[in-house]
Amino acid sequence: MKKIKTVLICMVAFTLSCSDYLDVVPDNIATIDYAFRDRESAEKFLVTCYSYLPDLGYIRDPAMMGSDEIWSHDIDRTEHVVSNTYYLKLPGRQNVNDPLLNFWEGRQDGKNLFIGIRDCNIFLENIGKVLDITENERDLWIAEVKFLKAYYHFFLLRMYGAIPIVRENLPIHAGIEEVQVFREPVDDVVDYIVELIDEAAPDLPLAITDRISQLGRITRPIALTVKADLLVMAASPLFNGNTTYTNFVDSRGVKLFNTEYDHEKWKKAMDASKAAIDAAHEASHALYRFINLYYDLSEETYRILALRNAFAEKWNEEVIWGYSNGTFNALQRHSLPYFTHEQMMYIIARPDLGPSIHIAEQFYSGNGVPIDEDKYYDYENRYKTAPAPADQKYYIQEGFETAKLNQYREPRYYSSIAFDGAVWFGNGRYKDVGKGSGDEVSWVVKNKIGDPSGRASDWRYSITGMYARKLVHYQTTVTNTAITYRSIVYPVYRLADLYLLYAEARNEYSGPDEEIYSYLDQIRERAGLGDVVESWSQYSRFPSKPATQEGLREIIRQERLNELAFEGKRFWDIRRWKIAEEVLNRPVKGWNMQGTTTEEYYNLVTFSELTFTTKDYFWPIRQYALRQNTNLVQNPYW
Repeated sequence: MKKIKTVLICMVAFTLSCSDYLDVVPDNIATIDYAFRDRESAEKFLVTCYSYLPDLGYIRDPAMMGSDEIWSHDIDRTEHVVSNTYYLKLPGRQNVNDPLLNFWEGRQDGKNLFIGIRDCNIFLENIGKVLDITENERDLWIAEVKFLKAYYHFFLLRMYGAIPIVRENLPIHAGIEEVQVFREPVDDVVDYIVELIDEAAPDLPLAITDRISQLGRITRPIALTVKADLLVMAASPLFNGNTTYTNFVDSRGVKLFNTEYDHEKWKKAMDASKAAIDAAHEASHALYRFINLYYDLSEETYRILALRNAFAEKWNEEVIWGYSNGTFNALQRHSLPYFTHEQMMYIIARPDLGPSIHIAEQFYSGNGVPIDEDKYYDYENRYKTAPAPADQKYYIQEGFETAKLNQYREPRYYSSIAFDGAVWFGNGRYKDVGKGSGDEVSWVVKNKIGDPSGRASDWRYSITGMYARKLVHYQTTVTNTAITYRSIVYPVYRLADLYLLYAEARNEYSGPDEEIYSYLDQIRERAGLGDVVESWSQYSRFPSKPATQEGLREIIRQERLNELAFEGKRFWDIRRWKIAEEVLNRPVKGWNMQGTTTEEYYNLVTFSELTFTTKDYFWPIRQYALRQNTNLVQNPYW
């Protein structure tokens, strides 16, 4: 983690055959004793425990590249353009012989989280030997490592379903039968993770006080937010009452999924989410508000920056857990369009990641309701073009002929996506529309053949004709000769996410009420939208939708998809909601980037046919691991 001393303990190579599938046996006692001889050595081992955190927010994060939000070129080209973006087609390319992003064994760009759990256990078993440390610091470090151990179990549970619980490491002399561990039922794993977090939370700080050297360390709001996320997941359809796994048992005959629906799981999720919100508020977390000290901005541009920076501004007040192991530069580089023809020649900028049309359609209209529900939105003609009207000039260049799909949308659409004709504030230009000369005011993205943001080569362009603007800090700048990055600390969790988890759990447990509306409305107010009830009553063809549990469920889910777009949430959400088979079995479409005229460009092109089957809800375990430990069973349908 950032600012913690980064010297890691060198561990000896594994010598037991069992370590190939699950390492719960310590390596070398003498080395471990040396690692805990004093405070400095123990702190290095603490860093080692942190080092197993997955590369969240990066290309190797399945939730960033394995969803359907962002698309790129064909696999062969993509592999040499952006390392590992072939995970974009993860479901269709996954296999049992050598699974991609294997976090069970640490292969194919995954980290071995069982070794991470083992090292956490080593720390917990040996930190008591260290004498030159205060009791408060020891308690804090123990709490941090208990949380990390819980999080590694959580990450594995989310990926694989039932997993072994590693409460403690086995002794060095453990026999082969002892290390032939079993996968444990999902509910037991959830209970154990909750137990660890409950033990850790009281000794974790409410907030980081030493922001120079400690940012990125675990706090109480982080721990309670992960607990909330875990329990919402456990209450969701994939894990709660999912009869698909009725016959999923291990060699003992133990049922690994409880397939009977338990409504009280939503009560646990609701209470945990509210407790996390209370802790976050106590720690002074709040929905981000952009503070403007330098620019003369319109209300529209001001709002766009507030929405972009809720994700991109480092350590802003909304970020509960920021993952600081890197700068997020790679995804910025591959999401930033060219603005001049000269920039096309600068190879470092590689704008080859683009949102697909169905993601663009997901965002609300400017009236704050889905575009296919809005009584006043011209949904049937959304792919046809029209000149951008003057009252949209801060979003689209006035008079620019662009698809109606891009017009009169909610501000989160314009903060998240850039398209042909879109106004781009930033990238070295900080004069708002109409408030400066031609080379001072906001850029305009132009995507047709021959335009600066159009197709520059076989792969240096957005295949869909759109760019994930949210992934680029507004002060990151590409010029004709260089890129200057404003680094981003990836927000693993921010407060809006937590509000939406609470709203979802409360609605599922007890149905619509004013408290749910209040949390949704706080998020919508920042996005420039009216209250939920008011918006649906005035603009939707289904005015009573927020008043029913089913209708509000749909609204909350779409709020999550819009508010948290491109942040690595959709990948897990559509799985836990058990709708991935519906969502991920459709064509990926975008605009015709071969077009030179408006008529040619605004035609939909299909780039790929997504395929997702029941087996893809969980990762497969590698066949080699199953042969090494015959007590393990493969996930269903693999």
